[in-house]
Amino acid sequence: DMDLAASVQSVVEEIVLKMARHVRGVTEMDYLCLAGGVALNCVANGVLLREEIFKDIWIQPAAGDAGGALGAALGVWHQYHGQPRKVSGRGDSMGGTYLGPEFSGQEVREFLAAGGYPYRAVNDEELAGEVADLLVSEAVVGWFQGRMEFGPRALGARSILGDARSPKMQSVMNLKIKYRESFRPFAPSVLEEHVAEWFDLDRPSPYMLLVAPVSPKRRVPVEGVDRERFGVEKLHVARSLVPAITHIDYSARVQSVSEDTNPRYYQLIRAFEERTGCPMVVNTSFNVRGEPLVCSPLDAYRCFMRTEMDYLVLGNYILSKNEQPDFAEDGDWRSEFELD
Repeated sequence: DMDLAASVQSVVEEIVLKMARHVRGVTEMDYLCLAGGVALNCVANGVLLREEIFKDIWIQPAAGDAGGALGAALGVWHQYHGQPRKVSGRGDSMGGTYLGPEFSGQEVREFLAAGGYPYRAVNDEELAGEVADLLVSEAVVGWFQGRMEFGPRALGARSILGDARSPKMQSVMNLKIKYRESFRPFAPSVLEEHVAEWFDLDRPSPYMLLVAPVSPKRRVPVEGVDRERFGVEKLHVARSLVPAITHIDYSARVQSVSEDTNPRYYQLIRAFEERTGCPMVVNTSFNVRGEPLVCSPLDAYRCFMRTEMDYLVLGNYILSKNEQPDFAEDGDWRSEFELD
């Protein structure tokens, strides 16, 4: 299975590069925009970028069939209604793709009160430091803030977070939170200004759609008997200073975090950096295998209680798993959604 997957990926990359070179030769354009389901293949996107066929590439954050809805809306807005396009030249205008529903502090409080769920309220100034301390202690935290992301990647609005430096975090989050195979890699959310210090990437990657190698100066040499390990056994060897986000080939699926597009998430990672010297956290989507991303406070609480997550942060309200009442549901929740 591993050989087959690697071969299919290799062929996909070969085809993507061939198409890109053809497009570049025919159009003579310097920049390429990508959409469609294959554009979610962030490994191929990283290879395409490093080949320098184009000066830069941009990938629609909701690449795939769902993203067509945004294109249709914009097409009607600009072409049918004659509204102007606004292009700044300093990046895209999607503002981090936080286009989904949002729930006010009052709505969150009412939800918690109705359920009788214990919580601790903190103000805006305290929140980042409080949650950073939890991550430093190797707790797994559900992070629910602001408007939901549009697209398949959690980008710091509906995310499950952990300490990227922890050797055990990848396995814990896969087996106890996501209920999926232990080998599956997680992504780092890294402060935008520190991306090039930790990864072979010289530009932002706000939508987690580029895979880049971990910088050689951040790697840990694999020596002795560890070099002979095969398959999943390779996961038991730390390959960098941030093993929870480093895949066996020293790659990582990078999300750069900007203070402009997500200031609260940025402040959390900055607080974590102040405590550890590490400007990144593990970020995975707030769901379990086969389930959609959580949208509402109820969705988030159910996922929190169904898994072995340690804390849930709903806006300015922090919930500890140990303080919650017993949570029981009819039937097996694993049968609600088809597993991938």
